[in-house]
Amino acid sequence: MFRAILTSRLQAAFTTAGIDLPEGFTPGVVIASDTRFGDYQSNAAMILAKQLKTNPRALAEQIKAALQVEDLCEKITVDGPGFLNLTLSPAALAQRLSVIVKDDHVGVPQVEKAKTIAVDFSAPNIAKPMHVGHIRSTFIGDSLARVARFIGHKVITDNHVGDWGTQFGMIIHGWKTQLDQSKLKADPIHELVSVYKAVNAAAKADEAVLEICKGELVKLQQGDAENLGIWKECVRLTLEQLEKVYGALDIKFDHYLGESFYNDALAPLVAEMLNQGIATISEGATVVFSDGSVKPENDPFLIRDKDEWKPAPCIIRKGDGGYLYATTDLATIDYRVKEWQADEIWYVVGAPQQLHFRQVFAAAQRRGITTKMIHIAFGSILGPDGKMFKTRSGETVGLLEVIDEAIERARTAADEKEQGLSDTEKDEIARIIGGGSVKYAELSQNRLTDYKFSWDKMLSLQGNTAPYLLNAYVRTRSIFRKLDGEVTLTDDLAITEPAERALAMKLSQFAENAHDILDDHRPNLLANYLYELADTYHSFYEACHVLRSEGTARNTRLTLCEATSRILKTGLGLLGIQTTERM
Repeated sequence: MFRAILTSRLQAAFTTAGIDLPEGFTPGVVIASDTRFGDYQSNAAMILAKQLKTNPRALAEQIKAALQVEDLCEKITVDGPGFLNLTLSPAALAQRLSVIVKDDHVGVPQVEKAKTIAVDFSAPNIAKPMHVGHIRSTFIGDSLARVARFIGHKVITDNHVGDWGTQFGMIIHGWKTQLDQSKLKADPIHELVSVYKAVNAAAKADEAVLEICKGELVKLQQGDAENLGIWKECVRLTLEQLEKVYGALDIKFDHYLGESFYNDALAPLVAEMLNQGIATISEGATVVFSDGSVKPENDPFLIRDKDEWKPAPCIIRKGDGGYLYATTDLATIDYRVKEWQADEIWYVVGAPQQLHFRQVFAAAQRRGITTKMIHIAFGSILGPDGKMFKTRSGETVGLLEVIDEAIERARTAADEKEQGLSDTEKDEIARIIGGGSVKYAELSQNRLTDYKFSWDKMLSLQGNTAPYLLNAYVRTRSIFRKLDGEVTLTDDLAITEPAERALAMKLSQFAENAHDILDDHRPNLLANYLYELADTYHSFYEACHVLRSEGTARNTRLTLCEATSRILKTGLGLLGIQTTERM
């Protein structure tokens, strides 16, 4: 990666120049904000000059004189108040281009120190369908797992499904009294939801029904054979349905360890926390209070009420003996640390759960857990009206319904363009474009912001969309289809035109981008990079004749096309989006 190499050389230049760096200051290099002055730049001299009380331009000139980058840069300048600007040489860009087209990882280096990372995402509930609310967790988690694996980490994906809880008392009662076996066979999840809704309504209207449901739940929790059998069948049917959904989305999990998996660990965990003094009994419940080790404004166990801080304890066992999500999450952390030896645990869960995870992480740390735990939060998906995305009847939109409609719309668009494709080919292309469009519409957003769901925008061939990127990929491949026979690319490269240089520069930045994504767990950085790459490629395609060129120019331009093709395919793959050779 050019940025990493230049940063290393810059740091060495300080040593060569005899400049002592203050503690905590690390000079770095970034992509230039204005490419008229160079490809990369550093403001290290400006920052350091303030601390050393010296002239920043003079300090920058001193660093420039000691900087050894002749093998990479054709020009180094000091501009403005002390910016150090570096312009890469055509030879360095050509060499990087050769690496991209030959390397299985398209020039992206592996991390120096690989970690074991457990990624917790998607997490739907048993006996309930996946809906549009699962889009963000599912797609963000999958993409981050793909990126982490790609750059060399060991990744363990876990779908922590909601397979235990009070709703099962109602589902079991409904199974025994209202279930339609033929409907269950035809559409298991739909029938289970219908049964649950019917019993829930009856329980609200009749206290006696509610008591029956509570009794069924108690029997389940005590291991009653019949109720346990019904519960297991609900889990089996739901997981079968989930596998179909995930299969359609090309998403795989290493584990489906739901809440029930940790049942036996909950009582010992609470007892241990009581014995260690981490938890205490308060009004009959077992809770974790603040220990005063951090400032009130940073303490998840305190809440500000007017002018004073009041306790906001984390409850791990209710007064009636029932356990909560926090208890299960603490047991889950134990398992992931002990069994998987996880160095980091990522939770891709909505922003409203922020306080919950702050408390759970703090409680785990007080228990001696040193594994890094990260809540990767995200906002909401809104409808065109700016409100929560719902159907016209007010129901939550099903995830499969969204994917199916996207595919159907893409198929209609394919029918409107007659390109000699068979129906089978059109179906496959529609599947790739439809599913990819829904994923990209999500992953191109800043995960912390809400966004409006728009069919027209996500399926457009213009702008920052999956179809636009897929079309760019198809254009790279169409060039090679037009060539007679197999093309052999060589290292005989000469980057001479501005459009060639701009594309080579953008291609070289992929190695940096792939690592930057995990700094703040933002797949939109990758999506934005791919969009910029597609734009740069289209500009190159318009400015430089490829097939009509000859000799070194032809080889260089074909190599640029091949490198663009490889990085678009790889980058889209890291977003969980497949590519197609034709559109």
